[in-house]
Amino acid sequence: MALTRERKQELVAQYEALLGDSQAVVVTTYLGLTVAQIEELRNAVREAGGRFMVAKNTLLKRAFEAAGYPVPEEALTGSTAIAFALEDPPAVAKAITEFAKKSDFVEVKAGFLEREMISASQVQALASLPPLPVMRAQLLGTIMAPASQLARLLAEPGRRVAAVLKAYSEQEAPTAA
Repeated sequence: MALTRERKQELVAQYEALLGDSQAVVVTTYLGLTVAQIEELRNAVREAGGRFMVAKNTLLKRAFEAAGYPVPEEALTGSTAIAFALEDPPAVAKAITEFAKKSDFVEVKAGFLEREMISASQVQALASLPPLPVMRAQLLGTIMAPASQLARLLAEPGRRVAAVLKAYSEQEAPTAA
């Protein structure tokens, strides 16, 4: 069934809006996947904070142009599906690359990170980054390390005095009895 002009315009507008809201985009192949496998991949990307859609190349090209992205001509050939990372780019890239390891039919063609085109190998590198909560925890640990070391350093003389007083009181207690 052919798409009507109105439906095509709706899809281009939807893709354009998702491109504007996305922190990263991953363009992949999907030809050969069953409907169940596509749904499994969609769910994995959704859990990672993104959206995964099968798309027509011509409509994607229009959406890329309208959103101000460079058009990835070489990536818009053959069967194309696109993942939009709305929340956590490394998590979405990881969901796709993990699925691609299990399936011979999914292959990363290209990607975008903050409107800059990246290669398939760079998408792999993005997928190897830790998730956002882990990165936040690491950053917080790095920021808090000097403060916690200072607190330990300032508390140490008091702790030593308390240990000496305790040892002295324990030494006096047996002789008094």
